[in-house]
Amino acid sequence: MANLNGRWRRENTYDAIVVGSGISGGWAAKELTQKGLKTLVLERGPMVRHLEDYPTATMDPWEAKYPQGKLPPEELKGHYPVQMRTGYAVTEYTKHFFVRDDENPYTEESRFDWIRGYHVGGRSLTWGRQTYRHSPIDFEANARDGVAVDWPIRYADLAPWYDYVERFIGVSGQNEGLAHLPDGQFQPPMEMNCVEKAFKSRAESRFPDRRITMGRAAHLTEPTEEQLSLGRSKCQHRNMCSRGCPFGAYFSSNSATLVAAERTSNLRMRPNSIVTSLIFDPAAGKASGVRVLDAETGEESEYYAKVIFLCASALNSAGIMLNSTSDRFPNGFGNGSDQLGRNVMDHHLNVGARAQVEGFDDKYYSGRRPNGIYVPRFRNLGDEGSARKDYMRGFGYQGGASRPSWNRDLGGEGFGAERKTALTQPGPWTMALGGFGEILPYADNRITLNHDVKDKYGQPTLKIKVSIRENEIAMRRDMKASAVELLEAAGFKNVQGADLGYAPGLGIHEMGTARMGRDPRTSVLNAHNQVHECTNVYVTDGAAMTSASCVNPSLTYMALTARACDHAVKAGKKGEL
Repeated sequence: MANLNGRWRRENTYDAIVVGSGISGGWAAKELTQKGLKTLVLERGPMVRHLEDYPTATMDPWEAKYPQGKLPPEELKGHYPVQMRTGYAVTEYTKHFFVRDDENPYTEESRFDWIRGYHVGGRSLTWGRQTYRHSPIDFEANARDGVAVDWPIRYADLAPWYDYVERFIGVSGQNEGLAHLPDGQFQPPMEMNCVEKAFKSRAESRFPDRRITMGRAAHLTEPTEEQLSLGRSKCQHRNMCSRGCPFGAYFSSNSATLVAAERTSNLRMRPNSIVTSLIFDPAAGKASGVRVLDAETGEESEYYAKVIFLCASALNSAGIMLNSTSDRFPNGFGNGSDQLGRNVMDHHLNVGARAQVEGFDDKYYSGRRPNGIYVPRFRNLGDEGSARKDYMRGFGYQGGASRPSWNRDLGGEGFGAERKTALTQPGPWTMALGGFGEILPYADNRITLNHDVKDKYGQPTLKIKVSIRENEIAMRRDMKASAVELLEAAGFKNVQGADLGYAPGLGIHEMGTARMGRDPRTSVLNAHNQVHECTNVYVTDGAAMTSASCVNPSLTYMALTARACDHAVKAGKKGEL
């Protein structure tokens, strides 16, 4: 029996284990395997193979069972009551990339819209692909404002890793020379349409401090040799990205990082593998592996490695750590600071303005561009002109101009030639701006384990209690008013500001549950994303974030992951892990 146990342990031992295969996990897999480490990637959901497992990627509208792919209300309410809160995400075309809420429960102590996808690639298949760097003022913000704890790194520490990641994933965009929106390694930007160009010219003339640029998006517009060698190609402007892109034109784990990792022959991918906890070896004073529950068979097993990367997403990584108790860590793995599960952040949205646009009825645009315009932050930038007294930090706008197409009124009245002719004419131009605002890290915005409510695998679930405060509410008032100002400055008509309300989680940018910091007494991770109290465990997903900025965070997760992998390999060679 001892020989059998020894053989089993040898067969289940790797140089590195990565938990999760999404944005961060894919990068960890790529970097570790390319640096020579035999790496096991554990994904709780099923396999999704690039090209093979995108069942609706080329489905035409008339092939759908339901008009415009809209699922029946009873199916949405029965299986996707949380996922449907986005109002757009779960359709006949995409439902296989979102969890069924009836199978993945959690407890909302206050409303939290937890939008998830459990499968190989995770949310890298459905993310919004807006790709921006955090700026120097973002990394200095907490220290400057006396909020929470200071980041243990600065922009200069991450800048070369931003370069490295952008070159690999492919980001289309335009350099603007703004200190608060650092430029990057860009492929040619997508083109603004005629109304957006007019908006830029008119609004910037009235408000020179408010720059309008093309969105920076992880879509290939001029693929490199490396990207082409992975089987990726130029964006086709289909705007069907959330179904999975058969062209590999937008960045996903499935089309890029996992492909690169697999080509090293150092990768083992194990789907349907739910990591329930970390194993702590008290004799060695470090983590020795993870416990895994097979989602298909219910079999429990253990896997071992010298270094472990948690990349399961902010809430799930923290949940695994909270569930990893021992004599050394009675309150959760690495939780001597009592910060594990706290400081949950997101980006608040659903506030802005919309307008009608006249004078361009003879113009249209080609294709369905999967991108929009971006208005970078223009508040609280460190100068008197941008300062606000009613709130800290700032926001940006994403948006664009468009005309409704032939499917705008499929459920309307009429039929025959007259109806067909009417639908061949595009609707009127409209222009919209939607804000994305920073949420401060509040210690009582937190998750905890709920042992009274189990999932279908018998595992404890999460309780979530998160809310925005007066700082964010004051910011929302300005987000609405400033959007109205910009659209009116452009001379557009019937400008309507709106705040449609926001519940935490809806930004789908969960962050902060195992924050980085300088002091083990007030943070979970150090400057290299290592758990302070157990340095052979790295956490590089959204859990690591110390503050949120107002820009989409995925690029920062990727840069932190690449940097942490480099550190882990070098530290391992020195015997420091």
